[in-house]
Amino acid sequence: MTRIALITGASRGLGAALAEALCETHHIVAVGRTTGALEDLDDRIKARGGSATLAPMDITVPEAMATLCRGIHDRWGHADIWLHTAIHAAPLSPAHFIDPKDWDKSIAVNASATSLLISYVAPLLGEHGTAVFFDDPRAGQKFFGAYGATKAAQIALARSWAAETPRTGPHVRILEPQPMATALRARFFPGEDRAPLARPADEAARLLADL
Repeated sequence: MTRIALITGASRGLGAALAEALCETHHIVAVGRTTGALEDLDDRIKARGGSATLAPMDITVPEAMATLCRGIHDRWGHADIWLHTAIHAAPLSPAHFIDPKDWDKSIAVNASATSLLISYVAPLLGEHGTAVFFDDPRAGQKFFGAYGATKAAQIALARSWAAETPRTGPHVRILEPQPMATALRARFFPGEDRAPLARPADEAARLLADL
């Protein structure tokens, strides 16, 4: 039976690194908004002897996610692992200057879409599959109001799901990556010395070893 890894937010950064790390043992279903980046990922996966299905989709569109999950069910009947790395990183801002559009998008991507995806992906994972979320505890830090609050909401939802499923499955894991040299971090910390930061590929290997 083909092992299926669904990765939301697979275009770049940790999501792409996880896809490459898993492609030798799993068929990758790579979800992201940037078609070109997904195509580049597909080339790297093929170079490693793996295979991928590219899904250039917006996770905030319920119809798109329903179509995606129905397609996975119809083709393979299951997913073995779901790794959720998709995130909206709102610009840093004092709390009283948060742009309403950034706030709404942060809620839509980081919280609402996660809730929707859980309901759609859970049947694919069944009793034995694994869902993995990645914490970035910024809640309460200055200037991280929109990102910190909505990321915390995402992880709180995942923790509730984990508490609800130890007997029934799926397995729900929450991991905390080390600081990585990604475009996301560069948006938050421009000018930072990136030399000490972890490579996404190295961090992906470390995190997967903990599953």
